[in-house]
Amino acid sequence: MSAGHPKIRAVFDCMVFSTRCRSTREPSGCVSPPCRVRAIELCISEAIVSEIRDVLTRPRVRQRFPTLTDDLIEGFLVALGKRSLMIPVVPHVFPYERDPKDEPYINLAIASGASYLVSRDTDVLDLANPTNADGARLRHLAPLLQILDPLSFLTELRRKSETVPGQ
Repeated sequence: MSAGHPKIRAVFDCMVFSTRCRSTREPSGCVSPPCRVRAIELCISEAIVSEIRDVLTRPRVRQRFPTLTDDLIEGFLVALGKRSLMIPVVPHVFPYERDPKDEPYINLAIASGASYLVSRDTDVLDLANPTNADGARLRHLAPLLQILDPLSFLTELRRKSETVPGQ
């Protein structure tokens, strides 16, 4: 995407971030590649940052990934903050009884006007199903929101970049 084309707003769930951070030794490498693409405006909130910090500092996670140090986590969170749009107030407009832990991501996507919610979580991904009643409720609140897994999101980014003249 070039100048003059709006950025694509996206919300990533915690597992998308934590998977990337656990697989690298460099803080700058923790932020998933789509965050580095200038066409993406990644949206975060304090609740999301808190969950990422909580997940990455859990003793079980740290034991499984010994290279995941306090410095790496802090570097990741600093880099994330620099490359993201912090949404300071996220109203709770979408209760999700199936998995209330997913509500902060869904509500952030609504509040930020995100085009994409990227997740590996089946409870979130099921909201994209046209026959899902909760998904229908979400589409009423955010009709342009697409819910994709990370691979599908990257495929969509490639497709969009190929359709932009001059790219």
